[in-house]
Amino acid sequence: MTAYLIRDARVLGGEPTGILVRDGVIAAVGANLDGGDAEVVDATGLIALPGLVDLHTHLREPGREDAETVESGTKAAAMGGFTAVHAMANTDPVADTAGVVEQVWRLGREAGYCDVHPVGAVTNGIRGETLAELGAMADSAARVRVFSDDGHCVSDAVIMRRALEYVKAFDGVVAQHAQEPRLTEGAQMNEGEMSAALGMTGWPAVAEEAIIARDVLLTEHVGSRLHVCHVSTAGSVEIIRWAKSKGIQVTAEVTPHHLLLNDTRAGSYDPIFKVNPPLRTPDDVTALRHALADGTIDCVATDHAPHPVEAKETEWAVAAMGMIGLETALHVVQEAMIETDLLDWAGVADRMAYAPARIGRLSGQGRPIEAGAPANITLYDPSPRRAVDPAAMTSKSRNTPFAGLSLPGRVVATFLRGRPTVLEGKLQ
Repeated sequence: MTAYLIRDARVLGGEPTGILVRDGVIAAVGANLDGGDAEVVDATGLIALPGLVDLHTHLREPGREDAETVESGTKAAAMGGFTAVHAMANTDPVADTAGVVEQVWRLGREAGYCDVHPVGAVTNGIRGETLAELGAMADSAARVRVFSDDGHCVSDAVIMRRALEYVKAFDGVVAQHAQEPRLTEGAQMNEGEMSAALGMTGWPAVAEEAIIARDVLLTEHVGSRLHVCHVSTAGSVEIIRWAKSKGIQVTAEVTPHHLLLNDTRAGSYDPIFKVNPPLRTPDDVTALRHALADGTIDCVATDHAPHPVEAKETEWAVAAMGMIGLETALHVVQEAMIETDLLDWAGVADRMAYAPARIGRLSGQGRPIEAGAPANITLYDPSPRRAVDPAAMTSKSRNTPFAGLSLPGRVVATFLRGRPTVLEGKLQ
């Protein structure tokens, strides 16, 4: 394996230093390193971050390879600075058996652009009726530790309790898509002034908050672990803050799009802004940013949801919900959190690498940039600013809500265990 001497990188935004990478690990970090025969990477002006980890990615394979494949999705992840992603279970067939999660895991290993950790379904067929083979998926080669029916809420309290009890046996976590289905029938966007003005059926904040409140109490009752997917309301933040103050084992994520965009975007009637949960109010956006800054929300997760053109270029009511986000996530976080002084680069490393790896129980990812750690490294230039161009993206789909928006930063290099998957901004 080729050795690399990364020169003058600013680790977590600190003073310039060298990083020597040999045999897939970080051999040394410090000034005036002797790299010997190592290939030199000039990182002057670049921020060095641990390889990013995404807890919430839709890779669509098997079943919807027209929208994304494991290979195309992990290429997009590498271009965004990610070295590990968790692949959600709502594929076709659903990832509710050991066989399907192992298939996705092996496809990730064959592609080689980042580690792929399958998320197992909580219930068979994500129908919410009977528990899936949680133990078999946990014992499989994929070693599943995160389980979610994402796209659907586990709305039955008895089923949710049983899932929380079951995953305790192997230190797993249930990641809940918090959406009370009876309160969101026919819902099209956030319920509020904008939905009333536009004449669209509203999606009330309480539909999310009611499920989170129920689930944190269930989690406390059984002594298990709960992760809340794509938190979107100020009320949800307060419930999670209360639960953490009581010592309940709950973690939470927020998406980049919920940190930057609000429900006024629906005024264009452009389905590119249709997503689940919906874009909320400016006050919700502010609450989410501050919750991420103070640690109430643990991490950023992309909820990368690719769709083919025909699923989005249609009228709003029938358009698919979802947005792609792997290639823009770090740029959006810089815009929403760094440029507003709510986080520093060490905070970004925590929210986009350390915390998601810890929640997903990944031992080889989300490690500090220090001697002896796996060489999962992202080199990022925070200074350039450019408009997002969907045509230049690596994902098979182009449904980005940030098209034409000027965002800061550029991923210059991504190293996966010492091997560059991206170098000089290009896939390797």
